[in-house]
Amino acid sequence: MDNNGDGNHVSIEMTPIYGTLVSSIKNTMERAASQGCICKVRDEIRNENSMAYVPDKVSIGPFHRNNQALKAMEDHKWRYLYAILNRKPNQLETNLNTCVNALKELESRARLFYKQDQSCLSSDEFVKMMLVDGGFIVELFLKSAIKGLKRRNDPIFSTPGLLYRVRCNLIMIENQIPFFILQELFQIVQIPKQCHHSITDLAFIFFKIMIPGDHLLHKEKFSQESNHLLDLVRHCYLPTVQRIQAKKNVIQNYKFRGTATELKESGIKLMRARRRVENLLDIKFNKGVLEIPTIHIHSFTETLFRNFIAFEQCLSCQDCNNNNNNVTSLAHTQHISSYVVLMKSLMVSDKDVKFLHNQDILLTDVDVDEKDSNQLFIRLGECAMKNVNNIDSQDHQWKDFYFDGLCEQVNGYKTWCCRKTSESNSSSQTPRKEKFASWTVLFVAAAILLIALTFFGTLFSVLSFFLRR
Repeated sequence: MDNNGDGNHVSIEMTPIYGTLVSSIKNTMERAASQGCICKVRDEIRNENSMAYVPDKVSIGPFHRNNQALKAMEDHKWRYLYAILNRKPNQLETNLNTCVNALKELESRARLFYKQDQSCLSSDEFVKMMLVDGGFIVELFLKSAIKGLKRRNDPIFSTPGLLYRVRCNLIMIENQIPFFILQELFQIVQIPKQCHHSITDLAFIFFKIMIPGDHLLHKEKFSQESNHLLDLVRHCYLPTVQRIQAKKNVIQNYKFRGTATELKESGIKLMRARRRVENLLDIKFNKGVLEIPTIHIHSFTETLFRNFIAFEQCLSCQDCNNNNNNVTSLAHTQHISSYVVLMKSLMVSDKDVKFLHNQDILLTDVDVDEKDSNQLFIRLGECAMKNVNNIDSQDHQWKDFYFDGLCEQVNGYKTWCCRKTSESNSSSQTPRKEKFASWTVLFVAAAILLIALTFFGTLFSVLSFFLRR
């Protein structure tokens, strides 16, 4: 405190003694609140189908930024960033400064999303990467939604098949940046006047082809709380009906006790779910009827589902790490992993696939071989089981299997149905056999009598002819 002697002015110098404490509290809150996960797929899983996990056109985030095969798109990413920052004349430097400062503030939170250590990237390199990749994605979404922004010489939209491959690259778990980075950039940059969408609306428009069912319904589910773009799309696949809780701890209760055709033969009716039930995982069973929403197999289905499964495993591993650090863990049910294992149990043979096709439960795109449908779910099911790390070693029970209650219902009904049919058959078997035997004896006797009469009649006619001669 400094008094200048006249008693009228007092200056107080305040030292920010609590700066370190504030920073510590902030970091702890961010770490606890961050449920995001962007990680690399394990090598044994990646080797099964590397094309499903490794981008071949564009790199997003730190994992593939040094891949020489993706350098061709780097200059294009910079052109997109220039377009989005310079949309309003003379605002390039101002927008750039604002974006860099904003991303600097979000850097520590963004780094928490990556499981592998990214300390090799300096602060400036990390922020620059977030800016270039985030700006590219936002501008790509804008160009996809607004025709007037596209340019004839833009290779993404003029090269056949390239937009499709870019879209597939953007849903890979190893090729993500936190969604809040996109939200922050979208709030800063100049948005074209003809755009009346939010960043989530633009993302939905871009990925709409990958989202089955009622788009109006799913648009409401597109949540800004999602971790990244893959998580945004995944939300539209999650069930909306209440989960059926298993009543018993049944061993290996993570599949049906029979394929689609075997369930049909046991008396269970399989049918396509009603149109108003559009979420893919909204499978229901009631009074012997198993309702399954239609699944449309596209060329991107395996890539999409493999990355869903990898993301669920990533979240599960994060929970394990949190438990080790004495941090309260949030349970992440493995919805997609459960679904593919369940569908694998239905489709074992070509006969099962054909039956599900006839029921309109399974549809295939024109560029997909119908006979490969069961092989697809076999591959996905095996991938899911390899990723599951919470099957109890003693009772082989999959603790986070979403459809355990449903399987318990169906399997229990099947047992009852088979027993009822068996009892009915055994009670009516003897009278039916006796009735059939009686009719058989009468028929044989009548046939023998008819043959005998015919024979003697013919013999009598021949003898009468010769006697007259």
